[in-house]
Amino acid sequence: MPRPTSRSELLEAAASEYERLHLALGRFEPTVLADLAWEADIEDTSRHPRDVLTHIHAWQLLALGWAEAGEAGGTPQIPGEGRTWRETPEINAEIRERYLDTPYAEAVDLLAGSHARCLDAIEAHTDDQLFTRGRYAWTNSTTLGAYFVSATSSHYVWGQKTLRRIQRALPSP
Repeated sequence: MPRPTSRSELLEAAASEYERLHLALGRFEPTVLADLAWEADIEDTSRHPRDVLTHIHAWQLLALGWAEAGEAGGTPQIPGEGRTWRETPEINAEIRERYLDTPYAEAVDLLAGSHARCLDAIEAHTDDQLFTRGRYAWTNSTTLGAYFVSATSSHYVWGQKTLRRIQRALPSP
């Protein structure tokens, strides 16, 4: 699916990729999902399906916070106070650590909530507000829509790929 360039495309991409993410989760045995101690032996900070869900949830909360701060007239600190994009691996490790004891079912609920908030935020904006460069000073050379694409559909695609890697690392029955 091409990168969304309108509100309707973004809403469609977010909904369809969210559904595909849940289909990928459905391929795991419930015992794996419930075992918080198990993790895949892969090079990634997301080594359990719960990690994938909480990772996306945390980045959605960040994007929502940036949008809210920007709309209130502020200049959000992106990706975080005193942080740079070069620190993304450290930020991701901190996110994993923060949610490490989160049960899988709770992770599903957390993501459902932040997903709904993102859809509401997208719905509240016009195509112009979402996809016109320079519309908001705080977005610099990008657009508000690009942040929501990254937080939703693009992150859901990343999640699907990571879940496949986790599944391949499961011991054979």
